[in-house]
Amino acid sequence: MKMQKIQNLKSSFADYLELTKPGVTFMVIISTLGGFYLASARSLDLVLLFNTLLGSWLVASGTNALNQLIERDIDSLMKRTKRRPLPAGRISVVQAGLFSVTISLLGILELFLAVNPTTGLLAALTLVSYIFLYTPLKRKTPLSTIVGAVPGALPAMGGWTAVRGTVEVEAWVLFAILFFWQLPHFLAIAWIYRDDYRRGGFSVLTVLDKNGIHTGIHIVVTCLALLSVSLLPTILGLTGTLYLVGALVLGIAFFTVGIKTAMERTNRCARYLLHASIVYLPILMSLMFLDKAR
Repeated sequence: MKMQKIQNLKSSFADYLELTKPGVTFMVIISTLGGFYLASARSLDLVLLFNTLLGSWLVASGTNALNQLIERDIDSLMKRTKRRPLPAGRISVVQAGLFSVTISLLGILELFLAVNPTTGLLAALTLVSYIFLYTPLKRKTPLSTIVGAVPGALPAMGGWTAVRGTVEVEAWVLFAILFFWQLPHFLAIAWIYRDDYRRGGFSVLTVLDKNGIHTGIHIVVTCLALLSVSLLPTILGLTGTLYLVGALVLGIAFFTVGIKTAMERTNRCARYLLHASIVYLPILMSLMFLDKAR
């Protein structure tokens, strides 16, 4: 009996963890950490860093959980998502609602009170734009991808404002890098799972664009935009020459993969682009850390 209770607790914990989309949340934390570090002077305020990351983690987790709550019926129609805790019935709607709202509010309060109001407001904007704009728009227009990239890019800006208390030019540059990175990343996913998205009733570009030509154009344009904005940190004096060279090499390589994907428009190339995007961002952020100029 005792072992059964322990097993049930483990299963329940795993389900709630899955509800928060830990992989996505981890990327949010990395982005927030990047903004925080780049905005800091020579020494880090570890207490402030802890409060920033804790609050950001809570808000990101709560936002992801709310998204799954809203899309539970759609998730049940898609092969990729039908085994998630809500469509599979392992967590009830009430439980998911209480959990997601509670941790979201706690995260916003943590950032507002223990960090600063600007960062708290950015976190609230992240949640509101993701849940009340991006989530419903996914069923109505392919422009939802652009809308969804906004809340995905705000955490880096939040990391910056946690230190500086205000949104500066450098924060907008970090926002732009994250914004443009997400677009080819998501289009690669949407191409691979376009049949699933069609079953779910999502109005994404890869579903509407049957031959993939427009999708390919969007991938190439956004990869080129990413290459361009990734050079701005050095131009603004935020990073040095090492970062500039690294960002240029990374950007050209990623752009090349984007062109190949646009030309061939196959699942194999889309997976290659997806993997390239996953590798690209951590390396770029690492270069920023290593070659921070001030």
